Amino acid sequence: MEPKMLIGELATRAGVTPRTIRHYQQLGLLGNIEQESNGFHYYTDNALQRLHKINVLKRIGLSLDEIQSVIDLYFEEPTMIKGKQKVLEILARHLQETDAKMESLAQFRQEIQANIDRIQTIVDQMSSSP
Repeated sequence: MEPKMLIGELATRAGVTPRTIRHYQQLGLLGNIEQESNGFHYYTDNALQRLHKINVLKRIGLSLDEIQSVIDLYFEEPTMIKGKQKVLEILARHLQETDAKMESLAQFRQEIQANIDRIQTIVDQMSSSP
């Protein structure tokens, strides 16, 4: 039987707050959590592993909704290949969105520079005339 821990111990071992654990649990990110008849939730090493994976996925830029779509895939099979493939798809989409934003910002910057140049020309012309 796998050792069980209460939320405080899990939080300490994972480096998160109990509030974060409760939030992730509400979102379904921690999988099935055992609740004893005394009302306490007991967590296993699986929950700890999931918390570590959530932190990694957050660091690489996934939102909690995106993490929710991949977290179970990481624990379906030992190679975690399905989860990794899904993360690749998400990151590729992020890259496309970032490229589109950068293109839009570059165009906006050109428009601002054109307006600055146009107004500067008018100011220079007005300043040099008697």
